[in-house]
Amino acid sequence: MNITFPDGAVRQYDEGSTAMDIAKKISEGLARKILAAEVNGEVWDLTRPIKNDASVKFLTWDDEKAKSTFWHSSAHLMAEAIESSFPGVKFWVGPPIEKGFYYDIDLGDNQISESDLEKLEKKMRELVKQNSSYIRKEISKADAIKYFEEKGDEYKLDLLSGLEDGSITFYTQGEFTDLCRGPHIPSTGSIKGIKLTGIAGAYWKGDERNKMLTRIYGVTFPSQKELDEYLVFLEEAKKRDHRKLGKELELFTFSEKVGAGLPLWLPKGAMLRERLQQFLQKAQIESGYLPVITPHIGSKNLYVTSGHYEKYGKDSFQPIKTPVEGEEFFLKPMNCPHHCEIYKALPRSYKDLPLRLAEFGTVYRYEQSGELHGLTRVRGFTQDDAHLFCMPDQVKDEFKKVIDLVLYVFKSLGFSDYTAQISLRDREDKSGYIGSDENWDLAEKSIIEAAEEKHLDTVIEYGEAAFYGPKLDFMVRDAIGRKWQLGTIQVDYNLPERFDLTYIGEDNAKHRPVMIHRAPFGSMERFIAVLTEHCAGKFPMWLAPVQVKILPISDKFLSYAENVFSELKNNDIRAEIDDRSEKIGKKIRDTELAKIPLMLIIGEKEVNEEMVSVRRQGKGDEGVKSLHGFIEMIQAEVKAKSVYNATAKVL
Repeated sequence: MNITFPDGAVRQYDEGSTAMDIAKKISEGLARKILAAEVNGEVWDLTRPIKNDASVKFLTWDDEKAKSTFWHSSAHLMAEAIESSFPGVKFWVGPPIEKGFYYDIDLGDNQISESDLEKLEKKMRELVKQNSSYIRKEISKADAIKYFEEKGDEYKLDLLSGLEDGSITFYTQGEFTDLCRGPHIPSTGSIKGIKLTGIAGAYWKGDERNKMLTRIYGVTFPSQKELDEYLVFLEEAKKRDHRKLGKELELFTFSEKVGAGLPLWLPKGAMLRERLQQFLQKAQIESGYLPVITPHIGSKNLYVTSGHYEKYGKDSFQPIKTPVEGEEFFLKPMNCPHHCEIYKALPRSYKDLPLRLAEFGTVYRYEQSGELHGLTRVRGFTQDDAHLFCMPDQVKDEFKKVIDLVLYVFKSLGFSDYTAQISLRDREDKSGYIGSDENWDLAEKSIIEAAEEKHLDTVIEYGEAAFYGPKLDFMVRDAIGRKWQLGTIQVDYNLPERFDLTYIGEDNAKHRPVMIHRAPFGSMERFIAVLTEHCAGKFPMWLAPVQVKILPISDKFLSYAENVFSELKNNDIRAEIDDRSEKIGKKIRDTELAKIPLMLIIGEKEVNEEMVSVRRQGKGDEGVKSLHGFIEMIQAEVKAKSVYNATAKVL
């Protein structure tokens, strides 16, 4: 059979050879490094026979698909350790995730606490020494059902009910067998560094009406050294957790009485948020956007027209009923239907286009309580939303202008490491999308061409599009290497049709506009969470809620400190005075912990010379300056929107 490699080379091998057989014939060193193989674009076990001509790509630890396979196999290893330690437990699913894996387990009468995780890790290491092979077995549906009926595992029987005969496989390693489509690494011996990272509750199938299962998280690596480095990363991530910093820096809070997933912005957090909003509003005005404001609720009929009710109605906050029979309203889940109605409020001409409508609009979406997480997953959030209505021949240029705006935001806030994910329709199953194939093809072509012309580093993901159109999602890496989805831009040919939006063209006939959705921040809540963790709470000067802390050494210098405060305030510099009767060392330490960019030390010398002694957060003494010179320094930093690099990358 002919095997084609990524470089285009074609070589012949015996029919039924495995990817591992092929690798060994190329190089024993290569065979030791690889974890899985891509065969005709699908990830396979290295030990699975290849029976026909195929393209083959070997996957090492450096490939994301290999990591995913490695962590999937590690989840099975953990399940084997759990089953041997707690006989009779039942397993739901155990997928790989971005960093590691988890398994959802019905423990029955057993209980697992954090203290048990080390024992399970020890058991996993014992099993690793056995170097058990992961063995794939195709099995009939009848035999699979019989196996799990005898085992009394209703969870696997539920999974089997949705599978077709002829597509079912089991995987076995050691004493553990599971229903699994794979793929897996060759054997457990490759798993060296092992850490179980936590325990949580998870409803079966994600439905809070179902039984609560126990979810155990873990991460593994091919070496202990890589695990040790990752644990250092985790410690840094804990320090940067926006929930922890949000409390310490007095940015936001939550209240059970207000409701889960509904953040309350404290004064400093509100100041931070307002400055971000003003920053983007200024850029939008310069780019020709027009501000609009829409209500927090809308008639049910609005969302029936837009298609949101059909798509999300069952999982949204339920309708608000009024005294009028049959009248129903919804908390606004999206801003776009309202903006369509604003467009429709006036007759439009081709001379009016592109029309760019922008709003910081608060929307509400029901998230299950187990999915809520700080500011990154909430039930009420504000989108920096805008909708651009344009003619078809304007789409690509408008899209490129939005890309420029997103990149300006990232540059101003210190996000330099990002990729652009082009999210397209699923190539096979198109049932979850609205609109014609012709419109989808046009939209996808516009996005791909715009990204190419802006020289973006892109990846294409099929099946990740919105239900009404393809999109460009910006995936940003923060200062410690974590990936976040932030800004998004979407082309939409469908909502203009659903709302019957038109404009009069040069030919004096009616035409359909194209709609572009965009949100550089994504949402204010999520963006601030990511930004807080990215800069470890050390916000750049232009954004910091408090820019300067004035620290008089004693009360006798308080009068001069107040004069300095007044002068700073008159120059729009945000300052506070620490007038506590504490030693200056403690005042400095407390200000450092509050992550305020600059401190002014006021003592006898500063008063006599009418100067200020300057300290910068995390860097120390910057010498004595005149107050005028200090004000000019801050104003220059704010104007330049300089970003303080809080911490070098850990990974």
